[in-house]
Amino acid sequence: MSRVIRAALFQTAWTGDKESMIQVHEQAVRDAAAQGAQVMCFQELFYGPYFCQVQDPEFYAYAERVPDGPIVERFQRLARQHGIVLVLPLYEEEQPGVLYNTAAVIDADGSYLGKYRKTHIPQVRGFWEKFYFRPGNSGWPVFDTAVGKVGVYICYDRHFPEGWRALGLEGAEIVFNPSATSRGLSGYLWQLEQPAAAVANEYFVGAINRVGVEELGDNDFYGTSYFVDPEARFVGEVASDKETELVVRDLDMARLREVRDRWQFYRDRAPGAYSPLTAP
Repeated sequence: MSRVIRAALFQTAWTGDKESMIQVHEQAVRDAAAQGAQVMCFQELFYGPYFCQVQDPEFYAYAERVPDGPIVERFQRLARQHGIVLVLPLYEEEQPGVLYNTAAVIDADGSYLGKYRKTHIPQVRGFWEKFYFRPGNSGWPVFDTAVGKVGVYICYDRHFPEGWRALGLEGAEIVFNPSATSRGLSGYLWQLEQPAAAVANEYFVGAINRVGVEELGDNDFYGTSYFVDPEARFVGEVASDKETELVVRDLDMARLREVRDRWQFYRDRAPGAYSPLTAP
């Protein structure tokens, strides 16, 4: 029997303050749940501006403990209330001065399942992330949620194929990639890399990006969030490149077995030949 998961993504623009940004996302959860969504992911660093356009220590104040911080606890209550799995990309403080770009995963009963910490950290104009984040040390966890096996990759990670494959080897059925990516620099890759990763690793990918130009810089975040299936087909329409949008799509998990039985990429891997990939 086919297993269909109704999944949601939410792209939006910076509202100008943290509390209103949180409230916008709380309402998005309610709206997604009203449409029957069972799992939902937000954009990278969802409750703030994309502050990595500048290097300013005042933005360290956006970091909080995971899972013991107020934002995670707030969305745990919301997940429990609406019976929805949530992927929350936020700024994590492990201890003062030890900060990560993290996604917490909350199950449909409100329980905290764990976290993924962004592994690959850029340091280029407009994306000064090494000023704010340590490279992640979480490995490639896949979370056994109420809707199935969910993995997370974050923004710049998507340029590195090894993590995509590691998530597949751990059994991921859906991988979410919350992002803050802007026109010009990476636009030509956005609808290329993630569909290619879905094909190469034979799972669904949910790609989320914020929208708008923020006061901290001239990065023009272009949205166009989408779900893509393991044959690189977009599930429904790609979202707007300018407007706030809630994307809700039905993902047919039977496609995974169908595609994996046809191509057998996992059977035909040659891990013994890949040792050069681990050389420094």
